[in-house]
Amino acid sequence: MAAPDPGAADPLSLHGVVPPTVTAFDDDGALDAETTAEHARFVVDRGVHGVFPLGTNGEFALLGPEERDEVVRAVVEEVGEEVPVIAGVGEPATRRTVERAQAAERAGADGVVVVTPYYYPLDGAAAVEHYRTVCAAVDCPVYVYHIPSKTGNELSLETLEEIAAIDNLAGLKDSSKDVPWLGQAVAAHDDLTFLAGSDSLLKPGLDLGCTGMVSAVANAFPELVVDLYEAYDAGDRERATTLQAQVYEVRSAIKRGPYMAGVKEALSHRGFDAGPLRSPLRRMDDADSAALREELAALGLLE
Repeated sequence: MAAPDPGAADPLSLHGVVPPTVTAFDDDGALDAETTAEHARFVVDRGVHGVFPLGTNGEFALLGPEERDEVVRAVVEEVGEEVPVIAGVGEPATRRTVERAQAAERAGADGVVVVTPYYYPLDGAAAVEHYRTVCAAVDCPVYVYHIPSKTGNELSLETLEEIAAIDNLAGLKDSSKDVPWLGQAVAAHDDLTFLAGSDSLLKPGLDLGCTGMVSAVANAFPELVVDLYEAYDAGDRERATTLQAQVYEVRSAIKRGPYMAGVKEALSHRGFDAGPLRSPLRRMDDADSAALREELAALGLLE
């Protein structure tokens, strides 16, 4: 049995592995758009099925509007003719989200990913109106990004029912890690495309009906996650289960040290330097970096 098919409401038919690509900075913390685009090339050349710049791993909340636009332009120019580029455009305010969505569309993004507005508590009616406004402001498909642990705003299944009915709403990336919620959401909305947003739920997400996966591990080791998806799609559930177990080990390894430092550190151990994280985030210290290298080498992931 093959992997689930994308939803009929999704004109991009998103599926497979869609890494939330990193944003590169120079030693002074300035945006390095060229290396950012090179990271998109790094994952595309290793078989991923799409890219998602300006997600959590892309440090979107630490970038200004002009920087975000530059990231989208650079990634689209580098890989936009080969795979779908879905750009993160989330902001706390609806007006600012619309501005970023329209800018991403002008820059050539194939779709936009809209994180639930953050900082201020949001009720269901406000969430529905937010997505309705954004969906009406662009022609490209819109995908919800559900990550309540970071935004403080969880979408109820009842609210999702209303959001799903909005024209131009194509799918949802779920990073809630709430398996019952995700399972019910997929079952109720088979016209939408669902993407599993946690490396802990790659194969389980496919089992629930997700058509693909937004994987942080795939930023550093795209081959591993592509192999998992392809094994599943070929009907080899046993191999997919084995590869998910390996992803768990990599996920555990890269969670060492400061928040989100592991992906760029792992990339550096593969010979790809994406620079520092933007302050106040920070890279690993030398001891943690050495320990990570040892763990990744023991997993057979470093040459």
